[in-house]
Amino acid sequence: MKFLDLARVTIRSGSGGNGCISFRREKYIEYGGPDGGDGGRGGDVWVEAVDGLNTLIDFRYQQHFFAKNGQAGMGKQRTGKDGMDIVLRIPVGTEVLDEDQETVLFDVTEVGQRERLAAGGNGGFGNLHFKSSTNQAPRHANPGQPGVERQVWLRLKLIADVGLLGLPNAGKSTFLAASSNARPKIADYPFTTLHPNLGVVGVDDTEFVAADIPGLIAGAHEGRGIGDRFLGHVERSAMLLHLVDGTAEDVAADWRTIIDELEAYGGALAEKPRMTVLNKIDALDDDEREEKAAALSDVAGPVFQMSGVSREGLIDVLRAVRRQIDVQRKADAPVEEAAPWRP
Repeated sequence: MKFLDLARVTIRSGSGGNGCISFRREKYIEYGGPDGGDGGRGGDVWVEAVDGLNTLIDFRYQQHFFAKNGQAGMGKQRTGKDGMDIVLRIPVGTEVLDEDQETVLFDVTEVGQRERLAAGGNGGFGNLHFKSSTNQAPRHANPGQPGVERQVWLRLKLIADVGLLGLPNAGKSTFLAASSNARPKIADYPFTTLHPNLGVVGVDDTEFVAADIPGLIAGAHEGRGIGDRFLGHVERSAMLLHLVDGTAEDVAADWRTIIDELEAYGGALAEKPRMTVLNKIDALDDDEREEKAAALSDVAGPVFQMSGVSREGLIDVLRAVRRQIDVQRKADAPVEEAAPWRP
């Protein structure tokens, strides 16, 4: 299954049915009067978050979603049938954007959350509706209201507890494979990861979700490499885990490259809690480990040391991540206001 996190769809709600102009015609009833019914209401267009989806690939093959029109009214005071709604089923964490790709219409973050994108048109009144003591034979009815047609964008932002950051080949996919049952592609060339991967990490009888995104390079905010289009998938995470390749010549410069891209991306991403890890220490001797860790801690603060291949230091990193996630989730939780005092 291919990964798709951005899709444009065209939606249209149903138009309302026209009102009916009709008069009662029965034998032995001289003055039957008007009996035209109202038109039915047009169908709505909804989005609904469902479980079991983690991509928008379905919207690559179908981009047009039209609700049904309402049925016209009929004689004998019969109201037309309402048009059927249409529901777009999307993954949890999807944002619905206006056509400008900037205005957020809805942010769907819970399973079962349902939002209306376009309301159907009301049905028109039949001539029975206009009957009065001074107008006992009205010969006009209202047309149904037209539906709404618009284009919207669906942008998926994966929901994870921790997001993995780093340059290409920093060992993010290896870390995810070593700590979870996820099996991302791992190779010895840059940009092995071309789309985000999710993994459920277990440590000390607790679990959290980690998101691995393609590596960033200098100038990613300008579109270099794969760019920063996947950074949105770590915006919802409680913290960021920054992996730095210990075999690089200048670990401090590598760390600064990622931080600069986060700041250029904007928003609150650069202010999220971060943990810095010196990765691939299995390829370093004791002196090199000490030298690289000291150089990295001078710019990044406290640094953990780990190897995703040999799993050295892996458990310590996972436990520290779990503690930080708990702290951050508690800090982000809404404060419940105390009920007012009553005698």
